Amino acid sequence: MLNNISSTTLLLLFVIFLLVLLLIFQQIRIFLKLKKIRQDAVKRSNAVKGGQLAEQLAPFLPNFPCNPADAHFLGQPIDYIAFTGLCEKNTVDEILLIEVKTGTSQLSQREKGIREAVEKGKVRYLEYRIK
Repeated sequence: MLNNISSTTLLLLFVIFLLVLLLIFQQIRIFLKLKKIRQDAVKRSNAVKGGQLAEQLAPFLPNFPCNPADAHFLGQPIDYIAFTGLCEKNTVDEILLIEVKTGTSQLSQREKGIREAVEKGKVRYLEYRIK
């Protein structure tokens, strides 16, 4: 039976076999890459959830910069605004903008801009009246 198959047909079958094999390897490579991407996404999601939990618990952890009762959670664009002294003395000693970070996380550009505005004294108090 092999005598009836021409060398061109054999070559064509061999090329088809190689292409199918290449496709299988390519599919395996894509599958493994997607699996790695999914694992990374889950890891990042867990880190974000951990950071959000830490933001909520921060006022009750050691070394928080003020009385937890003076801190009010905002979440965005800054985590807390605190009016130090307000709960204990009913007067404000200082107003703090507090950004909570965990691990090696860095300030975002927006957070850096807020810090810079505060450092330059670009902070005002406004009273907005609705008539």
